[in-house]
Amino acid sequence: MRVLLLGGTGEARALAAALHPDVEVISSLAGRVPDPALPVGQVRIGGFGGVAGLTGWLREHGITAVVDATHPFAAIITAHAAAACAETGLPHLVLARPAWPAGRAVVVRSDTEAAKIVAAQGFSRIFLTTGRSGTAAFRDVDAWFLIRAVTAPDPGTLPVNHQLLLSRGPYEYEAELALLREFKIDALVTKNSGGAMTEAKIKAAETADVPIVMVDRPALPPGVRTVSTVASAVAWLSGLSPK
Repeated sequence: MRVLLLGGTGEARALAAALHPDVEVISSLAGRVPDPALPVGQVRIGGFGGVAGLTGWLREHGITAVVDATHPFAAIITAHAAAACAETGLPHLVLARPAWPAGRAVVVRSDTEAAKIVAAQGFSRIFLTTGRSGTAAFRDVDAWFLIRAVTAPDPGTLPVNHQLLLSRGPYEYEAELALLREFKIDALVTKNSGGAMTEAKIKAAETADVPIVMVDRPALPPGVRTVSTVASAVAWLSGLSPK
């Protein structure tokens, strides 16, 4: 068995560790984050060149199964993997961490919709945690933004009034609560990434009675098989192994 593991997440690293060294795993990272946390085993960095490129790569490298453990908002590679596996007939699994409950959050479909709500509600000090690619929609919103991201967004995508906070989780509840109070935040805008590494901001906002605007996850390609835990992904792969 030779598995392509589309990764870049904590779940992907945990799965690679759980399979090593019994299963040959090639972990693929997009290469957008400098100095990424690397999994054990083989690693490739960079894109595949669309569905056709990925299909050819799978055949060329003798891959026998694909596990997509990318970020829940990595919709393009998820769609490409589903199409390539359908083309090649390879077993395909999506390891999708559970989403956060919406709770009192206003759930929207896109960064653009989130920006419209923020502007309409007249929030003035916003904690924006939608990632480096999510800032452009807020560029013309008349408010001050505390923008947290792993890597700095392109300068042309940033709102006029902002402060950048470059950091990588996990984050602790007490620190998140203190941050909201220190910067007098009156709205949190985030994506429903799920997982424990960044959930503390949700709980802190609820405690501080800070309104939350949450961008919902993109839909998965129709018909894909999904699991929500590393253990379930290991069991699925074990079921593919020759007995």
